Amino acid sequence: GSELAGWAMGRWTYEGIDLNHNFADLNTALWDAEDNDLVPHQFPNHYIPIPEYYTFANATVAPETRAVIAWMQRYPFVLSANLHGGELVVTYPFDMSRTYWKARELTPTPDDGVFRWLATVYATANLAMATDHRRRCHHHDFARLGNIINGADWHTVAGS
Repeated sequence: GSELAGWAMGRWTYEGIDLNHNFADLNTALWDAEDNDLVPHQFPNHYIPIPEYYTFANATVAPETRAVIAWMQRYPFVLSANLHGGELVVTYPFDMSRTYWKARELTPTPDDGVFRWLATVYATANLAMATDHRRRCHHHDFARLGNIINGADWHTVAGS
């Protein structure tokens, strides 16, 4: 659990890459296209390709991340989830603040209602999260929020 010393050690590879933050930043490309009125005709927002610079052999991309990208390209899907230990909370997209210097900022997606609903369904069905007598992680108490939060409104993460 996150209350144990060294809980984040498993996120780092031998090469020193944080697997929790190693995916390409697709948010900035989307937001730039939105700001320039390119969405959806010139820049479709339903599929954002991996940036070319990220596929170069010398890019700082962990083999594990490259494997996930190859898997995603082979088996396209429209919904996914990632699970890892730590806080008892369900976060939903976007995980990155639109204002790059803000540590916390609500950044809802166009389908925010769907993501909030999915997060709520999971949080209320998870017994460890739904019980009134559950343990708190660190100093956050997400119970008052229904155990869900927009990822960037908690802490911004580029490349999650």
